[in-house]
Formats: sequence, structure tokens, C-alpha cells
Amino acid sequence: MASTRERVSSLNIHKIVGRILVSGQLSRQEYVHLITTMLSDNHITDEERPQLNRVFDSIQSGQIKFVD
Repeated sequence: MASTRERVSSLNIHKIVGRILVSGQLSRQEYVHLITTMLSDNHITDEERPQLNRVFDSIQSGQIKFVD
């Protein structure tokens, strides 16, 4: 069973990714949070990984812009 911390993190990742994909923008702070989450592999669910990959792919293709 997932701990409360992991469930809250999952919920936050889902909200952040959804907002980023809809707006086409993300802050540097959100970027650092997503990278940190991605690199701490044990906190990512099988559902979150493709969402995070989609954000990073969209950044590389220029579909998502950084805002400060």
C-alpha cells in the first residue's frame, strides 16, 4: 500500500502536469520539482512516468515555455 506521502506526491504531480500541459508554461520551481521527482525513481508510479515524459518532451519540442 502506498504511504500517505506518496499519495500526496502523486496527486501533486498529476495537478502540476495537468496545469502545465493546459497552459503550455511552467516555472523554474515546477521544473526543479519535476526533475527531482523523476530522478528519485522510487516515488514515481507507472502512471506518472509517461506524464512526466510528456512534459519533458514538450519542453524539448518548444511546446512548453518557461516563465519566471
